[in-house]
Amino acid sequence: MTGKKLKYWFLLLTTLLVSYWSQHLNIFPWQLFEDKSSSVVFAQNITIPPEKVADAVYQQLSYLPKENSYLRKETNNIAIDNTLISRLVRYHQYTKSRATIYRLDWKLTLADYLGKNEVINTQRYPGYSTLTQNPLDSDRKIIESLTMQQRNELVNLLVSIYNPNTEIKPTQKPSQNPQNTNSSPVFVLPTPGGADLLLP
Repeated sequence: MTGKKLKYWFLLLTTLLVSYWSQHLNIFPWQLFEDKSSSVVFAQNITIPPEKVADAVYQQLSYLPKENSYLRKETNNIAIDNTLISRLVRYHQYTKSRATIYRLDWKLTLADYLGKNEVINTQRYPGYSTLTQNPLDSDRKIIESLTMQQRNELVNLLVSIYNPNTEIKPTQKPSQNPQNTNSSPVFVLPTPGGADLLLP
């Protein structure tokens, strides 16, 4: 083979390899060597058992109901570990295959429950095939009953569980003494000799 042909085949194979990696693995080869991006990509694929996530959520947000009084089809015993949050996590993580480290993905899942995004398939909802009663309707009502602040707290907590390096944003409370937001900005003029401060 001549040098030109080898160069052509090398470029073709490299292009195909990069295309395959980026489409099927959602990562470019060179991103494996970047600390920041590679850690995010691999963290995206980390899965934590939904029951463990639910336990952590209930420890922090005690106002959330567990909704774990449903009966198992096989044994007719109460499925104590099958909670509202474990089902929500299972739906998000397995049914929808959404990333667990981004707030937007969790907000999309909550929007599904609120009927504002995708329609939840009743027969694919966690608990449909294992519990004597499908918990979807009850779970939806509970999510709908939460305030926006409570939903934001839930989203922030879920993200921090899957990605502990994430800074939890404090929920904003409306100011009791709102200031006039229509006021024009105040500009401060530089004082004489201010440029001298930049000299070495």
